[in-house]
Parts: sequence; C-alpha cells; structure tokens
Amino acid sequence: MFLQLQHHFFSHFLRPLRGGAGAVRTGKSTVRSGEQRRAIWLGVTNRHGEFEWKDPKSEEEVVFVTYVDQEGGKHKIRGKVGDNVLYLAHRYGISMEGACEASLACTTCHVYVQPSLLDKLPTATDKEEDLLDLAPFLKENSRLGCQIILTKELDGIELTLPKATRNFYVDGHKPKPH
Repeated sequence: MFLQLQHHFFSHFLRPLRGGAGAVRTGKSTVRSGEQRRAIWLGVTNRHGEFEWKDPKSEEEVVFVTYVDQEGGKHKIRGKVGDNVLYLAHRYGISMEGACEASLACTTCHVYVQPSLLDKLPTATDKEEDLLDLAPFLKENSRLGCQIILTKELDGIELTLPKATRNFYVDGHKPKPH
C-alpha cells in the first residue's frame, strides 16, 4: 500500500512539476528533470525524542544519569551517548515536563546539574540564559534539560529537579510528556 501511495505521489505531483519523466530512488534520492536537481529523503527518520527510546548499541555508549525528583527520590537511568536529558526523562517516567518540546521556549525542564560535572557541559547559549532568568528557584548550577546532550564525560551525572517550574497549570494538574 505504501509503495502504491509513493508511486501515486511521484507520478501525479513530482513529474508534472518537473515537466516530464524523473528519476526517483529510495533512501537519499535525487529527482531529476531537465536541468533541475533536488535531493529528497524517502527513508525513515527519527522524530523529536525517538532516539532516546532506543537502547544503546554497545556498552561503550552507556551513560548513567541519576535524576533526583522533587521529593528527593533518586532514579538511576541507563542512557546512551547522544540522548537528550529531557526525552530520556520522559522515557523513564521522570516528571520533567518539557512543555515546549525542546524548542527552547520555556523553562519547564529546568534542572540543577551536579556541580562537579557542570564544566563538562557546553556553555549555555544566550537564549538558554535568558530563559533561565525567568525560571523559579534559579541557582548557579541551573540548566535546561532539553539543552543537555549526554556524552561519555557525563557518565554518572546527577540532575536534581527544582521544587516547581513555571507552567500554565494552577490546579495541581501533573502534565504528561507530549
């Protein structure tokens, strides 16, 4: 069925736009017609946060993260190099909201980074710093979880969630990951 839809799309939409027969291959492809060339991707790609739902391919990729929740409970999580701390928390049910879905538009993924590993993170961008200025309970070791990508150097990192974050809920609602 999918191949029929693909064929339908290419024969009815791409060819008329290009003015004749074209060439289409699966994967990273080039559509050619006359002098125009455009690369298109026909393969499977990861959407926001899907990478974090995949297990490490080898033990060399493993990075352990400990999340400390608002009640002081510790949750040791087995992540991997390249994981986004926000989406990794979502995978394991840690209550880090991420209202803007890592688009750097809120502070609901605010965390306190273990001071001994703070210098292992890339410097916060001006945009992240501006948003952190709006976060309640700001500390020197505050960062946005959506901006922390795990590296092997961060193995064993401890991230503490603040007592509250700024969001739109005022009735005690507990938000769930999107």
